[in-house]
Amino acid sequence: MRANFIFSEVWIGLRRNLTMTIAVVLNVAIGMALLGVGLLINSQINAMGDFWTDKVEVSVFLCEKNSPFPNCKGSAGIKEDERAELEAMIKALPQVEKVTFESQAEAYQNWKARNSDPVMTSAIGAADIPESFRVKLKDPDTYEAVIDAVQGAKGVSNVINQKALLDKVFGLMEMLRWAAMLVAIILVFAATLQIGNTVRLSAYNRRRETGIMRLVGASNLYIQLPFVMEGVIAGLLGGVVAAILLIVSKVFLFDTVQLYIAAGNSQLSWETVASVISFTMVIGVLICVLASFFTLRRYLRV
Repeated sequence: MRANFIFSEVWIGLRRNLTMTIAVVLNVAIGMALLGVGLLINSQINAMGDFWTDKVEVSVFLCEKNSPFPNCKGSAGIKEDERAELEAMIKALPQVEKVTFESQAEAYQNWKARNSDPVMTSAIGAADIPESFRVKLKDPDTYEAVIDAVQGAKGVSNVINQKALLDKVFGLMEMLRWAAMLVAIILVFAATLQIGNTVRLSAYNRRRETGIMRLVGASNLYIQLPFVMEGVIAGLLGGVVAAILLIVSKVFLFDTVQLYIAAGNSQLSWETVASVISFTMVIGVLICVLASFFTLRRYLRV
């Protein structure tokens, strides 16, 4: 098999159908990029879930003087003996692993560490942030029993379950993942159709050469290989563009999200990005090869 003939046929095919080839490359690139984003979101959700599972707490905020919450109306704030009694009651719950008291000064310092806006920090003082108990659970899924036991207790203004807040974030990311997957499937299907049309057009333009090759005894593989290689090249180019888009997504999307809702070892690693890029490139090339091969079997008379 003459390699120079194969490559010359590939070049002729790409040149004759340049606009359709570009369209195929772009469709493959966007489809694989969205597929990769969906996979990256899935990896980020798993990493964040593993990281936050052991850190989920139930925050029990205590009544302060003039607190607007219904359970605190007419109260001058929780007293020392009431706070000690409430802490003992929370510690006695079987679902509770650890209870930590957070004073107003500690809560204010923690709040300042999470908020760098000078306007907000100047407008809010330590007296504006209530005292609280930070309740660590043995199993985060048992938060309802703890909330039911604490909600409405004397001296408690309100109770916040961090898991419910995180579930909303994870739910949004799940929706984004499935949306990216759905759009990726649609674009991959469109790319497959375009590849088939490109191969059919290329085969029609070279029908005379194909007929001569068939008369001189060329095998089916020898005739089909240039068309299949055109699909390989389109898939590789689309994969390269998709890889660039995924790298940009890692830097400007996932790393930005990481600053607000994740920390530590939940950060999306470059190894994960590299594995997703490799997977999407293989899928893109495989789709192009299969689309080219089966289109030729159906429409190319050899």
